[in-house]
Amino acid sequence: MMKFRDKMIEAMREHAKGHIAKHKMNVEVYFRNAAGIGGDGNADILEEIEKELDIVAKYDDQLEMLDKYFSEDIVH
Repeated sequence: MMKFRDKMIEAMREHAKGHIAKHKMNVEVYFRNAAGIGGDGNADILEEIEKELDIVAKYDDQLEMLDKYFSEDIVH
């Protein structure tokens, strides 16, 4: 039986994974729809991709920290 603490850690992991999937998809949308846009618009798209990657990195860091410091007994 999973302890309450373990359930909370797993919920945090799933939350982070969901956000990663969402923001990765946003980047894919930018990659696929940016090809036909010319001029200064590309700079804005690149900036938006950078923002999305920063969000992915934030949640990836959270997963890493949960694994490193809090989930020594949890099997994933």
